[in-house]
Amino acid sequence: MNKDQVKGKVKDVAGRVERQVGEWTGDEGKQVHGAAKQVEGKVQNAWGDVKDAAKDANDKRPENRTSVPDSVEAESEESRRKAS
Repeated sequence: MNKDQVKGKVKDVAGRVERQVGEWTGDEGKQVHGAAKQVEGKVQNAWGDVKDAAKDANDKRPENRTSVPDSVEAESEESRRKAS
């Protein structure tokens, strides 16, 4: 979970609370502001999801892997012996 996802979730929850308080008290301004804050939180959370997915996809790319599978190392060693 990245910081955008956390901040987005916090805004979403805070917006829900504010909207609900507005409904209970009959304060339309609070309802509208709470709903807007909820939307802002959902958008920020979604942006965090996109960033997370992009990072995961980039980490899975073969050129970004830090370790070489044993089978590849064995093939490379064998190829070097044959070339000598």
